[in-house]
Amino acid sequence: MEKDIVNIGKSVVIKGELNGSEDLTIEGHVEGTIQLKDHVLTIGPNGRIKAQVFAKAVIVLGEVTGNGTASDKVDIRGNGSVDGDIISPRVAIAEGAHFRGSVDMQRKAATAQAKPAPSPSVPQPAPQPQAAQPQRVGV
Repeated sequence: MEKDIVNIGKSVVIKGELNGSEDLTIEGHVEGTIQLKDHVLTIGPNGRIKAQVFAKAVIVLGEVTGNGTASDKVDIRGNGSVDGDIISPRVAIAEGAHFRGSVDMQRKAATAQAKPAPSPSVPQPAPQPQAAQPQRVGV
């Protein structure tokens, strides 16, 4: 099955909000907000982004200025550059890449739901080691 991938060429400039439901490669300039919640955003070597980014995965080969949130992974490759904060459970920064900002490696929501936290209103006692109790036989 062939996946849909959309390309925004080098000469294209977009200002505003960019939403989509397919993988996207940007070689041009985008300013504003990019939302590809369940898809991969690739910023090509010629891509220049000044935007808030929300995607499943973000691959950076060009320049990104702005904060990015990825539900799966952010990958900053060799000549890629990111100036902004990243929120993603997995982050890869290649040697030679530029990154200035903070990283918050939050766990996926599914993992958090699998292990519910104890209720803060009910204190949970720490497990105590069980000492061997003498048994009475007959009274």
